[in-house]
Amino acid sequence: MSTNHHTQQLFSRQILLAALGDALRKLAPQKQWKNPVMFVVYISSLLTTGLWLWALFSGDNAPTRFMFSVTFWLWFTVLFANFAESIAEGRSKAQAASLRCAKRDIMAKKLDEPHYSHDYAKVASATLRRGDFLLIEAGDFVPADGEVIEGAASVDESAITGESAPVIRESGGDFSSVTGGTRVLSDWLVVRVVANPGEAFLDRMIAMVESAARQKTPNEIALTILLVALTLIFLLTTVTLLPFSIYSVEIAKVGTPVSITVLVALLVCLIPTTIGALLSAIGVAGIGRMMQKNVIATSGRAIEAAGDVDVLLLDKTGTITLGNRQASAFFPLGLITEKELADAAQLATLADETPEGRSIIILAKQKFAIRERNIAELNATFVAFSAQTRMSGVNIGERQIRKGAVDAIRGYVESQQVKFPEEATRISGLVARRGSTPLLVADGGQVLGIIELKDTVKGGIKERFIELRSMGIKTIMITGDNRLTAAAIAAEAGVDDFLAEATPEAKLKLIRQHQAEGRLVAMTGDGTNDAPALAQADVAVAMNSGTQAAKEACNMVDLDSNPTKLIEIVETGKQMLMTRGALTTFSLANDIAKYFAIVPAAFVSIYPQLEVLNIMGLSSPSNAILSAVIFNALIIVALIPLALKGVTYRPQSAATLLRNNLLVYGVGGVIVPFIGIKLIDLGLTALSF
Repeated sequence: MSTNHHTQQLFSRQILLAALGDALRKLAPQKQWKNPVMFVVYISSLLTTGLWLWALFSGDNAPTRFMFSVTFWLWFTVLFANFAESIAEGRSKAQAASLRCAKRDIMAKKLDEPHYSHDYAKVASATLRRGDFLLIEAGDFVPADGEVIEGAASVDESAITGESAPVIRESGGDFSSVTGGTRVLSDWLVVRVVANPGEAFLDRMIAMVESAARQKTPNEIALTILLVALTLIFLLTTVTLLPFSIYSVEIAKVGTPVSITVLVALLVCLIPTTIGALLSAIGVAGIGRMMQKNVIATSGRAIEAAGDVDVLLLDKTGTITLGNRQASAFFPLGLITEKELADAAQLATLADETPEGRSIIILAKQKFAIRERNIAELNATFVAFSAQTRMSGVNIGERQIRKGAVDAIRGYVESQQVKFPEEATRISGLVARRGSTPLLVADGGQVLGIIELKDTVKGGIKERFIELRSMGIKTIMITGDNRLTAAAIAAEAGVDDFLAEATPEAKLKLIRQHQAEGRLVAMTGDGTNDAPALAQADVAVAMNSGTQAAKEACNMVDLDSNPTKLIEIVETGKQMLMTRGALTTFSLANDIAKYFAIVPAAFVSIYPQLEVLNIMGLSSPSNAILSAVIFNALIIVALIPLALKGVTYRPQSAATLLRNNLLVYGVGGVIVPFIGIKLIDLGLTALSF
């Protein structure tokens, strides 16, 4: 789902109308009590409504106009708190609806055996079960999530990712996963279904988006507890003011006791209503911003963890480097000529369809005009690459040509009781120190030479790592390369550390080591061998193009399959935490101005000396109280866009962020209410309220 196509505008007409209706439905008590701070405002609104109706119909000499105004603005506060949450949820629902559009009820070609055959039965996709085998040919839609077990094809995934460029899906490797709703453009695939109806990737994504609003993170729960504690303190304080004012009137024989309506206004203005009203919306909006980046998060907890990450584990290939290692040079050993090495390297690579393999053939052709052979005429037996041997090659008659990593070829040569040449070690070291990858070629027990594979560090990646370091995040590059190559790439890219010759066990051990030291770890991966480490990481981002095992082990899925997205995810998580912290600071700072507005107005008839606290010069006690209540309601409306968009993110240290937060939202939270309340008072005076 492309950002341009699916991102909903912040205040689109459709979302606004739906949010207004939803805000009214949320007035049900069972909905309101889930937000303790706003529940107090809700009860206060009911109380003042009852008091106003009683005064209106009882003929009492109470200030009904003032009571109605306070009541109106209290209900306004409750409604717009609901409205903020409803807008955030509405955007998520719109995103979920767009995902549903990718679901199709189509016919599937079900096979009895896991092999290509036109002997299939056409069945509805809704009847498919885990373990079924399907044939998907050019032009067919993929009816269910699956793993490719035979064949290779070009697949259009624009319904999921929004990207028009097709991708290759093939059996084996880390690009064997297909998603229901995508379409095969060429060739064919035999697929094993990996999910029952309702358990497919799209179903899970829709459920993630729709359920996101109801999942509170630990940080949000802790903040809620703080807000509840502050609310209880102000509630107890306000309750004691009524008997205190009655006692003061009896003693001083002057003034009138504070009314319940005024005390309710005081309570609502002093409790942290601003952050209480926007807290839920901030969390939901954080998930929405992830969706805009084409990342599906299982919950707000995952995004929050991203904001607190201390360590980032990043794959070298495709993340730090461009990932297209190309053959750049041949280094023959001993009496072997460069052309002989190139010829042997090309023979060993004829069956290698990887970009690296093709680059070796192209280099041999460019340098020595060595043409590709006819595989059938060679009567050759090819040896496929495996993770265990880390070699590939070809057997032609008695010749056994092998191509692979230095330690793999060393072991292969020494297994034939042949001494490994020191020159091969020396040249391999020189190649590795340049940041390239040395690939050795051997014919039987003889090492012929080294192929240099060069990969390029992405432009601007070093600056990104400097930003992360300024935020206190440690970056670790993970690679299967040897230590010399890894060290050279790490130095060029500017990462803090690296893990060379990485195995699944080594990745898992590294993550556990950092977690044992109290750090939060984030990692990205796409292969089955990444699944154990992804399951262990605090923030695990799987590529949509990756295997089913990787997706199931993660708590986020990147629909664009862009490994560098992990950096953006961390930034989005930090933005959500910064937004929450900024609005909390602003909400608490607001109380100072409201205190100077309401407290003097409430008690000035009993204690005229309190007039000195009316530093804003508010026109009358009733106008002062009403101005504070109106400001308290309107500031929530004004801050809804900020809660949904998030504060502007800048990579800075925690100390700098705290200082800026206190300066902008702390000092600003003190100054803005003084100005706002005074302007509202002037407006009320002008209207002769």
